[in-house]
Amino acid sequence: MFTIDTRWVILIAVVAAVVGLLFGYIMRKAIGEKTIGNAEQTAKNLILDSEKRAESIRKEQILEAKEEAHRIKKETDEDIKQRRLEISKSEKRLIQKEETLDKKIENIEKKEENISQKEKSIVDKESVLTESLDRQNAELEKISGYTKDEAKQILLSNVEKEVRTEASVLIKEIEQEARENGDRKAKEIITGAIQRCAADHVAEITVSVVPLPNDEMKGRIIGREGRNIRAIESMTGIDLIIDDTPEAVVLSGFDPVKREVARISLEKLIVDGRIHPSRIEEMVNKAEKEVANIIKEAGEQASFDTGVHNLHPELIKLIGRLKYRTSYGQNVLKHSVEVALLAGLMASELGLDPKLAKRAGLLHDIGKAVDHEREGTHVDLGIELLQKYKESQTVIDSMASHHGDYEAKNLEAVLITAADALSAARPGARMETLETYIKRLQQLEEIANTTKGVDHSFAIQAGREIRIIAKPDEVSDKDIVFLAREISKKIESEMEYPGQIKVNVLRETRAVDYAK
Repeated sequence: MFTIDTRWVILIAVVAAVVGLLFGYIMRKAIGEKTIGNAEQTAKNLILDSEKRAESIRKEQILEAKEEAHRIKKETDEDIKQRRLEISKSEKRLIQKEETLDKKIENIEKKEENISQKEKSIVDKESVLTESLDRQNAELEKISGYTKDEAKQILLSNVEKEVRTEASVLIKEIEQEARENGDRKAKEIITGAIQRCAADHVAEITVSVVPLPNDEMKGRIIGREGRNIRAIESMTGIDLIIDDTPEAVVLSGFDPVKREVARISLEKLIVDGRIHPSRIEEMVNKAEKEVANIIKEAGEQASFDTGVHNLHPELIKLIGRLKYRTSYGQNVLKHSVEVALLAGLMASELGLDPKLAKRAGLLHDIGKAVDHEREGTHVDLGIELLQKYKESQTVIDSMASHHGDYEAKNLEAVLITAADALSAARPGARMETLETYIKRLQQLEEIANTTKGVDHSFAIQAGREIRIIAKPDEVSDKDIVFLAREISKKIESEMEYPGQIKVNVLRETRAVDYAK
């Protein structure tokens, strides 16, 4: 009984489920069909609206495109019309130019034709003239007995002699006028400057001699196994020469400042009497400080004496170092002061800048303070130092040309050159070895003797003048002017000498020139 009821219940439940599913399916289908129908209707409506709107937009765009095309066509037509007008004008201008060019070409052709006819006529005339000249030349050669080349040579020779004669006379007149107007004023300025310049004349050499109280001191200076002399030489850089010279020691070295340090050190050691390496080092240090003070004071004194102020402190020290530098035996510091004073005096007389002249004169040999330490000429070293210590370019230009290494760029530079030559060339200023002196005289005579037209020559007045005897059969009285000038130019180009050399050529008359 229980089993039957359960089965019925299950059956009823299954039937109910099936019925429910069928009912749900039918209802969903009905609802779906209705929804789909509504959606399809809505879609159709949307499509219709879209088509209407698209058609409207399409028509508007077509209308706008037609309007734009019409506008562009109108503008294009206007532009084409304008361009056609311009092209038409250009064509008219080109046609006018072509017509003008045709006319010009026609005129040129006519001119060329005329020129060709004239050239032909000229060639014919030249041919006739050439034949006429040839006949005349042949007749002249027949009459004179000279060929054309011989006559030309005679004519050139006569013209050359006439020109040389006139040139010689003109040179004499110019030289005479220059001497009359220039020599007097130049001598007044130079002699006045020399007279007003008071400078001491000192000459130094490259070795120093230290006197000893007795010969026993030599042994003490040498020391045990030479330790003292080695210490002195190593600390000062100066060689000590202890020879048979009684009661004296010679100090030899290229650096004048170090040589002075060695001299003062040795003198202090001799006075002290205690000579050993530690004492030597102490005395050398003291001497170095003493020499440094002397150098500074010498530079300041030179600046004060010449009236040159506002110099860089290092330049003042370099000027002071020149106190121990010599050139051909002439003290370079004294020489620099002398040049500064001479240049300043001459600048004042000529209305130039005396301060500039003095400054350049005092600094013109500044390169000699370091030329034993560096490579290069003292002029180039001086320029480098002045640029380093911010001296003006005008001062550098004024001192750079005093040996002819550079071209003079202002009038003060010429005065520095003259003052340098005056200071170096005055009697007693410089020493010259016998060998150098003889060599200079021989070179001077050799230059003169190898010149065409010279018979003999004699260097006189310590090489300040050379007298030349001209060959009378080769050199005329008028030619000796050119001979003197030729020899003076040779001397200037081939020799180095202080001051000037007088070239004196003698024949029946005398011609004088100066190699400056």
